[in-house]
Amino acid sequence: MGTRHQISLKVCFSDPLLDGMNILNEVVLDFPEAISFAPGRPMERFFDLDRSLEGLGAFVAKESMQNGKTEDHVKRVLGQYGRTNGFIAKQISELLRQDEDISAPHESIVITVGAQEAMAILMLGLFEPGKDILLTSNPTYIGITGLARILGIKVVGVTSDESGIVPLSLVEAIQVASEAGRVRALYDIPDFNNPLGSYLPLERRKEILEICKRNEVFLIEDNPYGMFLYEGKKLPTLKSLDSHGTVIYIGSFSKTIFPSLRVGFLVADQIVSNENHFLAQELSKIKSLLTVNTSGLSQAIVAGILIEERGSLKSLIQPQLEQLRRNRDALLSSLSIAFEDLVPTVSWNRPVGGFFLTLTIPFTFGIEEMYFVAKKYGVIACPMSLFTIGSGCETQIRLAFSYLDPSQIENGVRALASYVRDRLPIIARR
Repeated sequence: MGTRHQISLKVCFSDPLLDGMNILNEVVLDFPEAISFAPGRPMERFFDLDRSLEGLGAFVAKESMQNGKTEDHVKRVLGQYGRTNGFIAKQISELLRQDEDISAPHESIVITVGAQEAMAILMLGLFEPGKDILLTSNPTYIGITGLARILGIKVVGVTSDESGIVPLSLVEAIQVASEAGRVRALYDIPDFNNPLGSYLPLERRKEILEICKRNEVFLIEDNPYGMFLYEGKKLPTLKSLDSHGTVIYIGSFSKTIFPSLRVGFLVADQIVSNENHFLAQELSKIKSLLTVNTSGLSQAIVAGILIEERGSLKSLIQPQLEQLRRNRDALLSSLSIAFEDLVPTVSWNRPVGGFFLTLTIPFTFGIEEMYFVAKKYGVIACPMSLFTIGSGCETQIRLAFSYLDPSQIENGVRALASYVRDRLPIIARR
């Protein structure tokens, strides 16, 4: 047998950023009996596939009636290649108006294959590799940082605290990064951040928006969790506060309906110079070369659900919201009991929404520790360092509570506390 040709990979393949998602998936598969706080997934019990398919029928019936076509004709069209930017933008526009107080003309909306494609479109369409720089909250969602790394786009982290991006740190990051290139955009998840679980305060929202506007930096607002508020007042999205075309908004139905639909969207209502049309229409050129179009069947299912729900998802997600609140409360209660005598050596935040909580312990917790705890203690917890640009957050853990029930949460926290207590005497001897 001859010698196989040796392949030399791009430098980006050696970057730890690209390993994060695979590591999280593999540890869950390697330890299937362990209680896992790793995946930020919705619970399957809330996936009503039968009703979703009925929604498809509702969409077909409405399209047939409105356009004077037979239902068979509408179904045949759904099976064909479709419009690049999608055909449910009017329904998305109404959803944004009702649920997020966002005014978005339907022509400014691109229907994407999940939020991940929306990010890819923006990276490809807005950034010149080697010239433009992406700022992100730090730590942040690895889907955006890994994508930027593959595309050769430099990423600079902006310090975040328990409330999210620190405005002064943003000013400093723009100043420093501008010496190396053009700061093109800032990416953030202001509502119940992944991985921190933070909720960006209103004054910070306004301040960050003003900083980006003043420096001509786009603000990419990713909002997959914003519907899941457990308590307090719902804060306006950055997009709803924006009156100068600074914010590009990303949404998804993976958490509110179910992930396998692979339907997301982006709102790009900026006016393109000398073209007199929305940026979304230019971005369709990028999408056409990525996925051609988003599945017509999936779009029709979403549209049918929105038709039946009269344009809002608030009622549909209510049972899931209540379960998530119970899970959050179970996690907070379990942490208080398990670590009662270790506070403030061990600490955690109190998320008011979303899927995630940050736990801080008095020693480093990395990938090696994650595997050790999964094997010996039967619980999987995610190192915050997986989401971090550069160093920092080595003693923090992301706990996702969306995919467990309260009894699993209680048992998982108890096991994690056993590990921490076992390690403390070793740390003290050093």
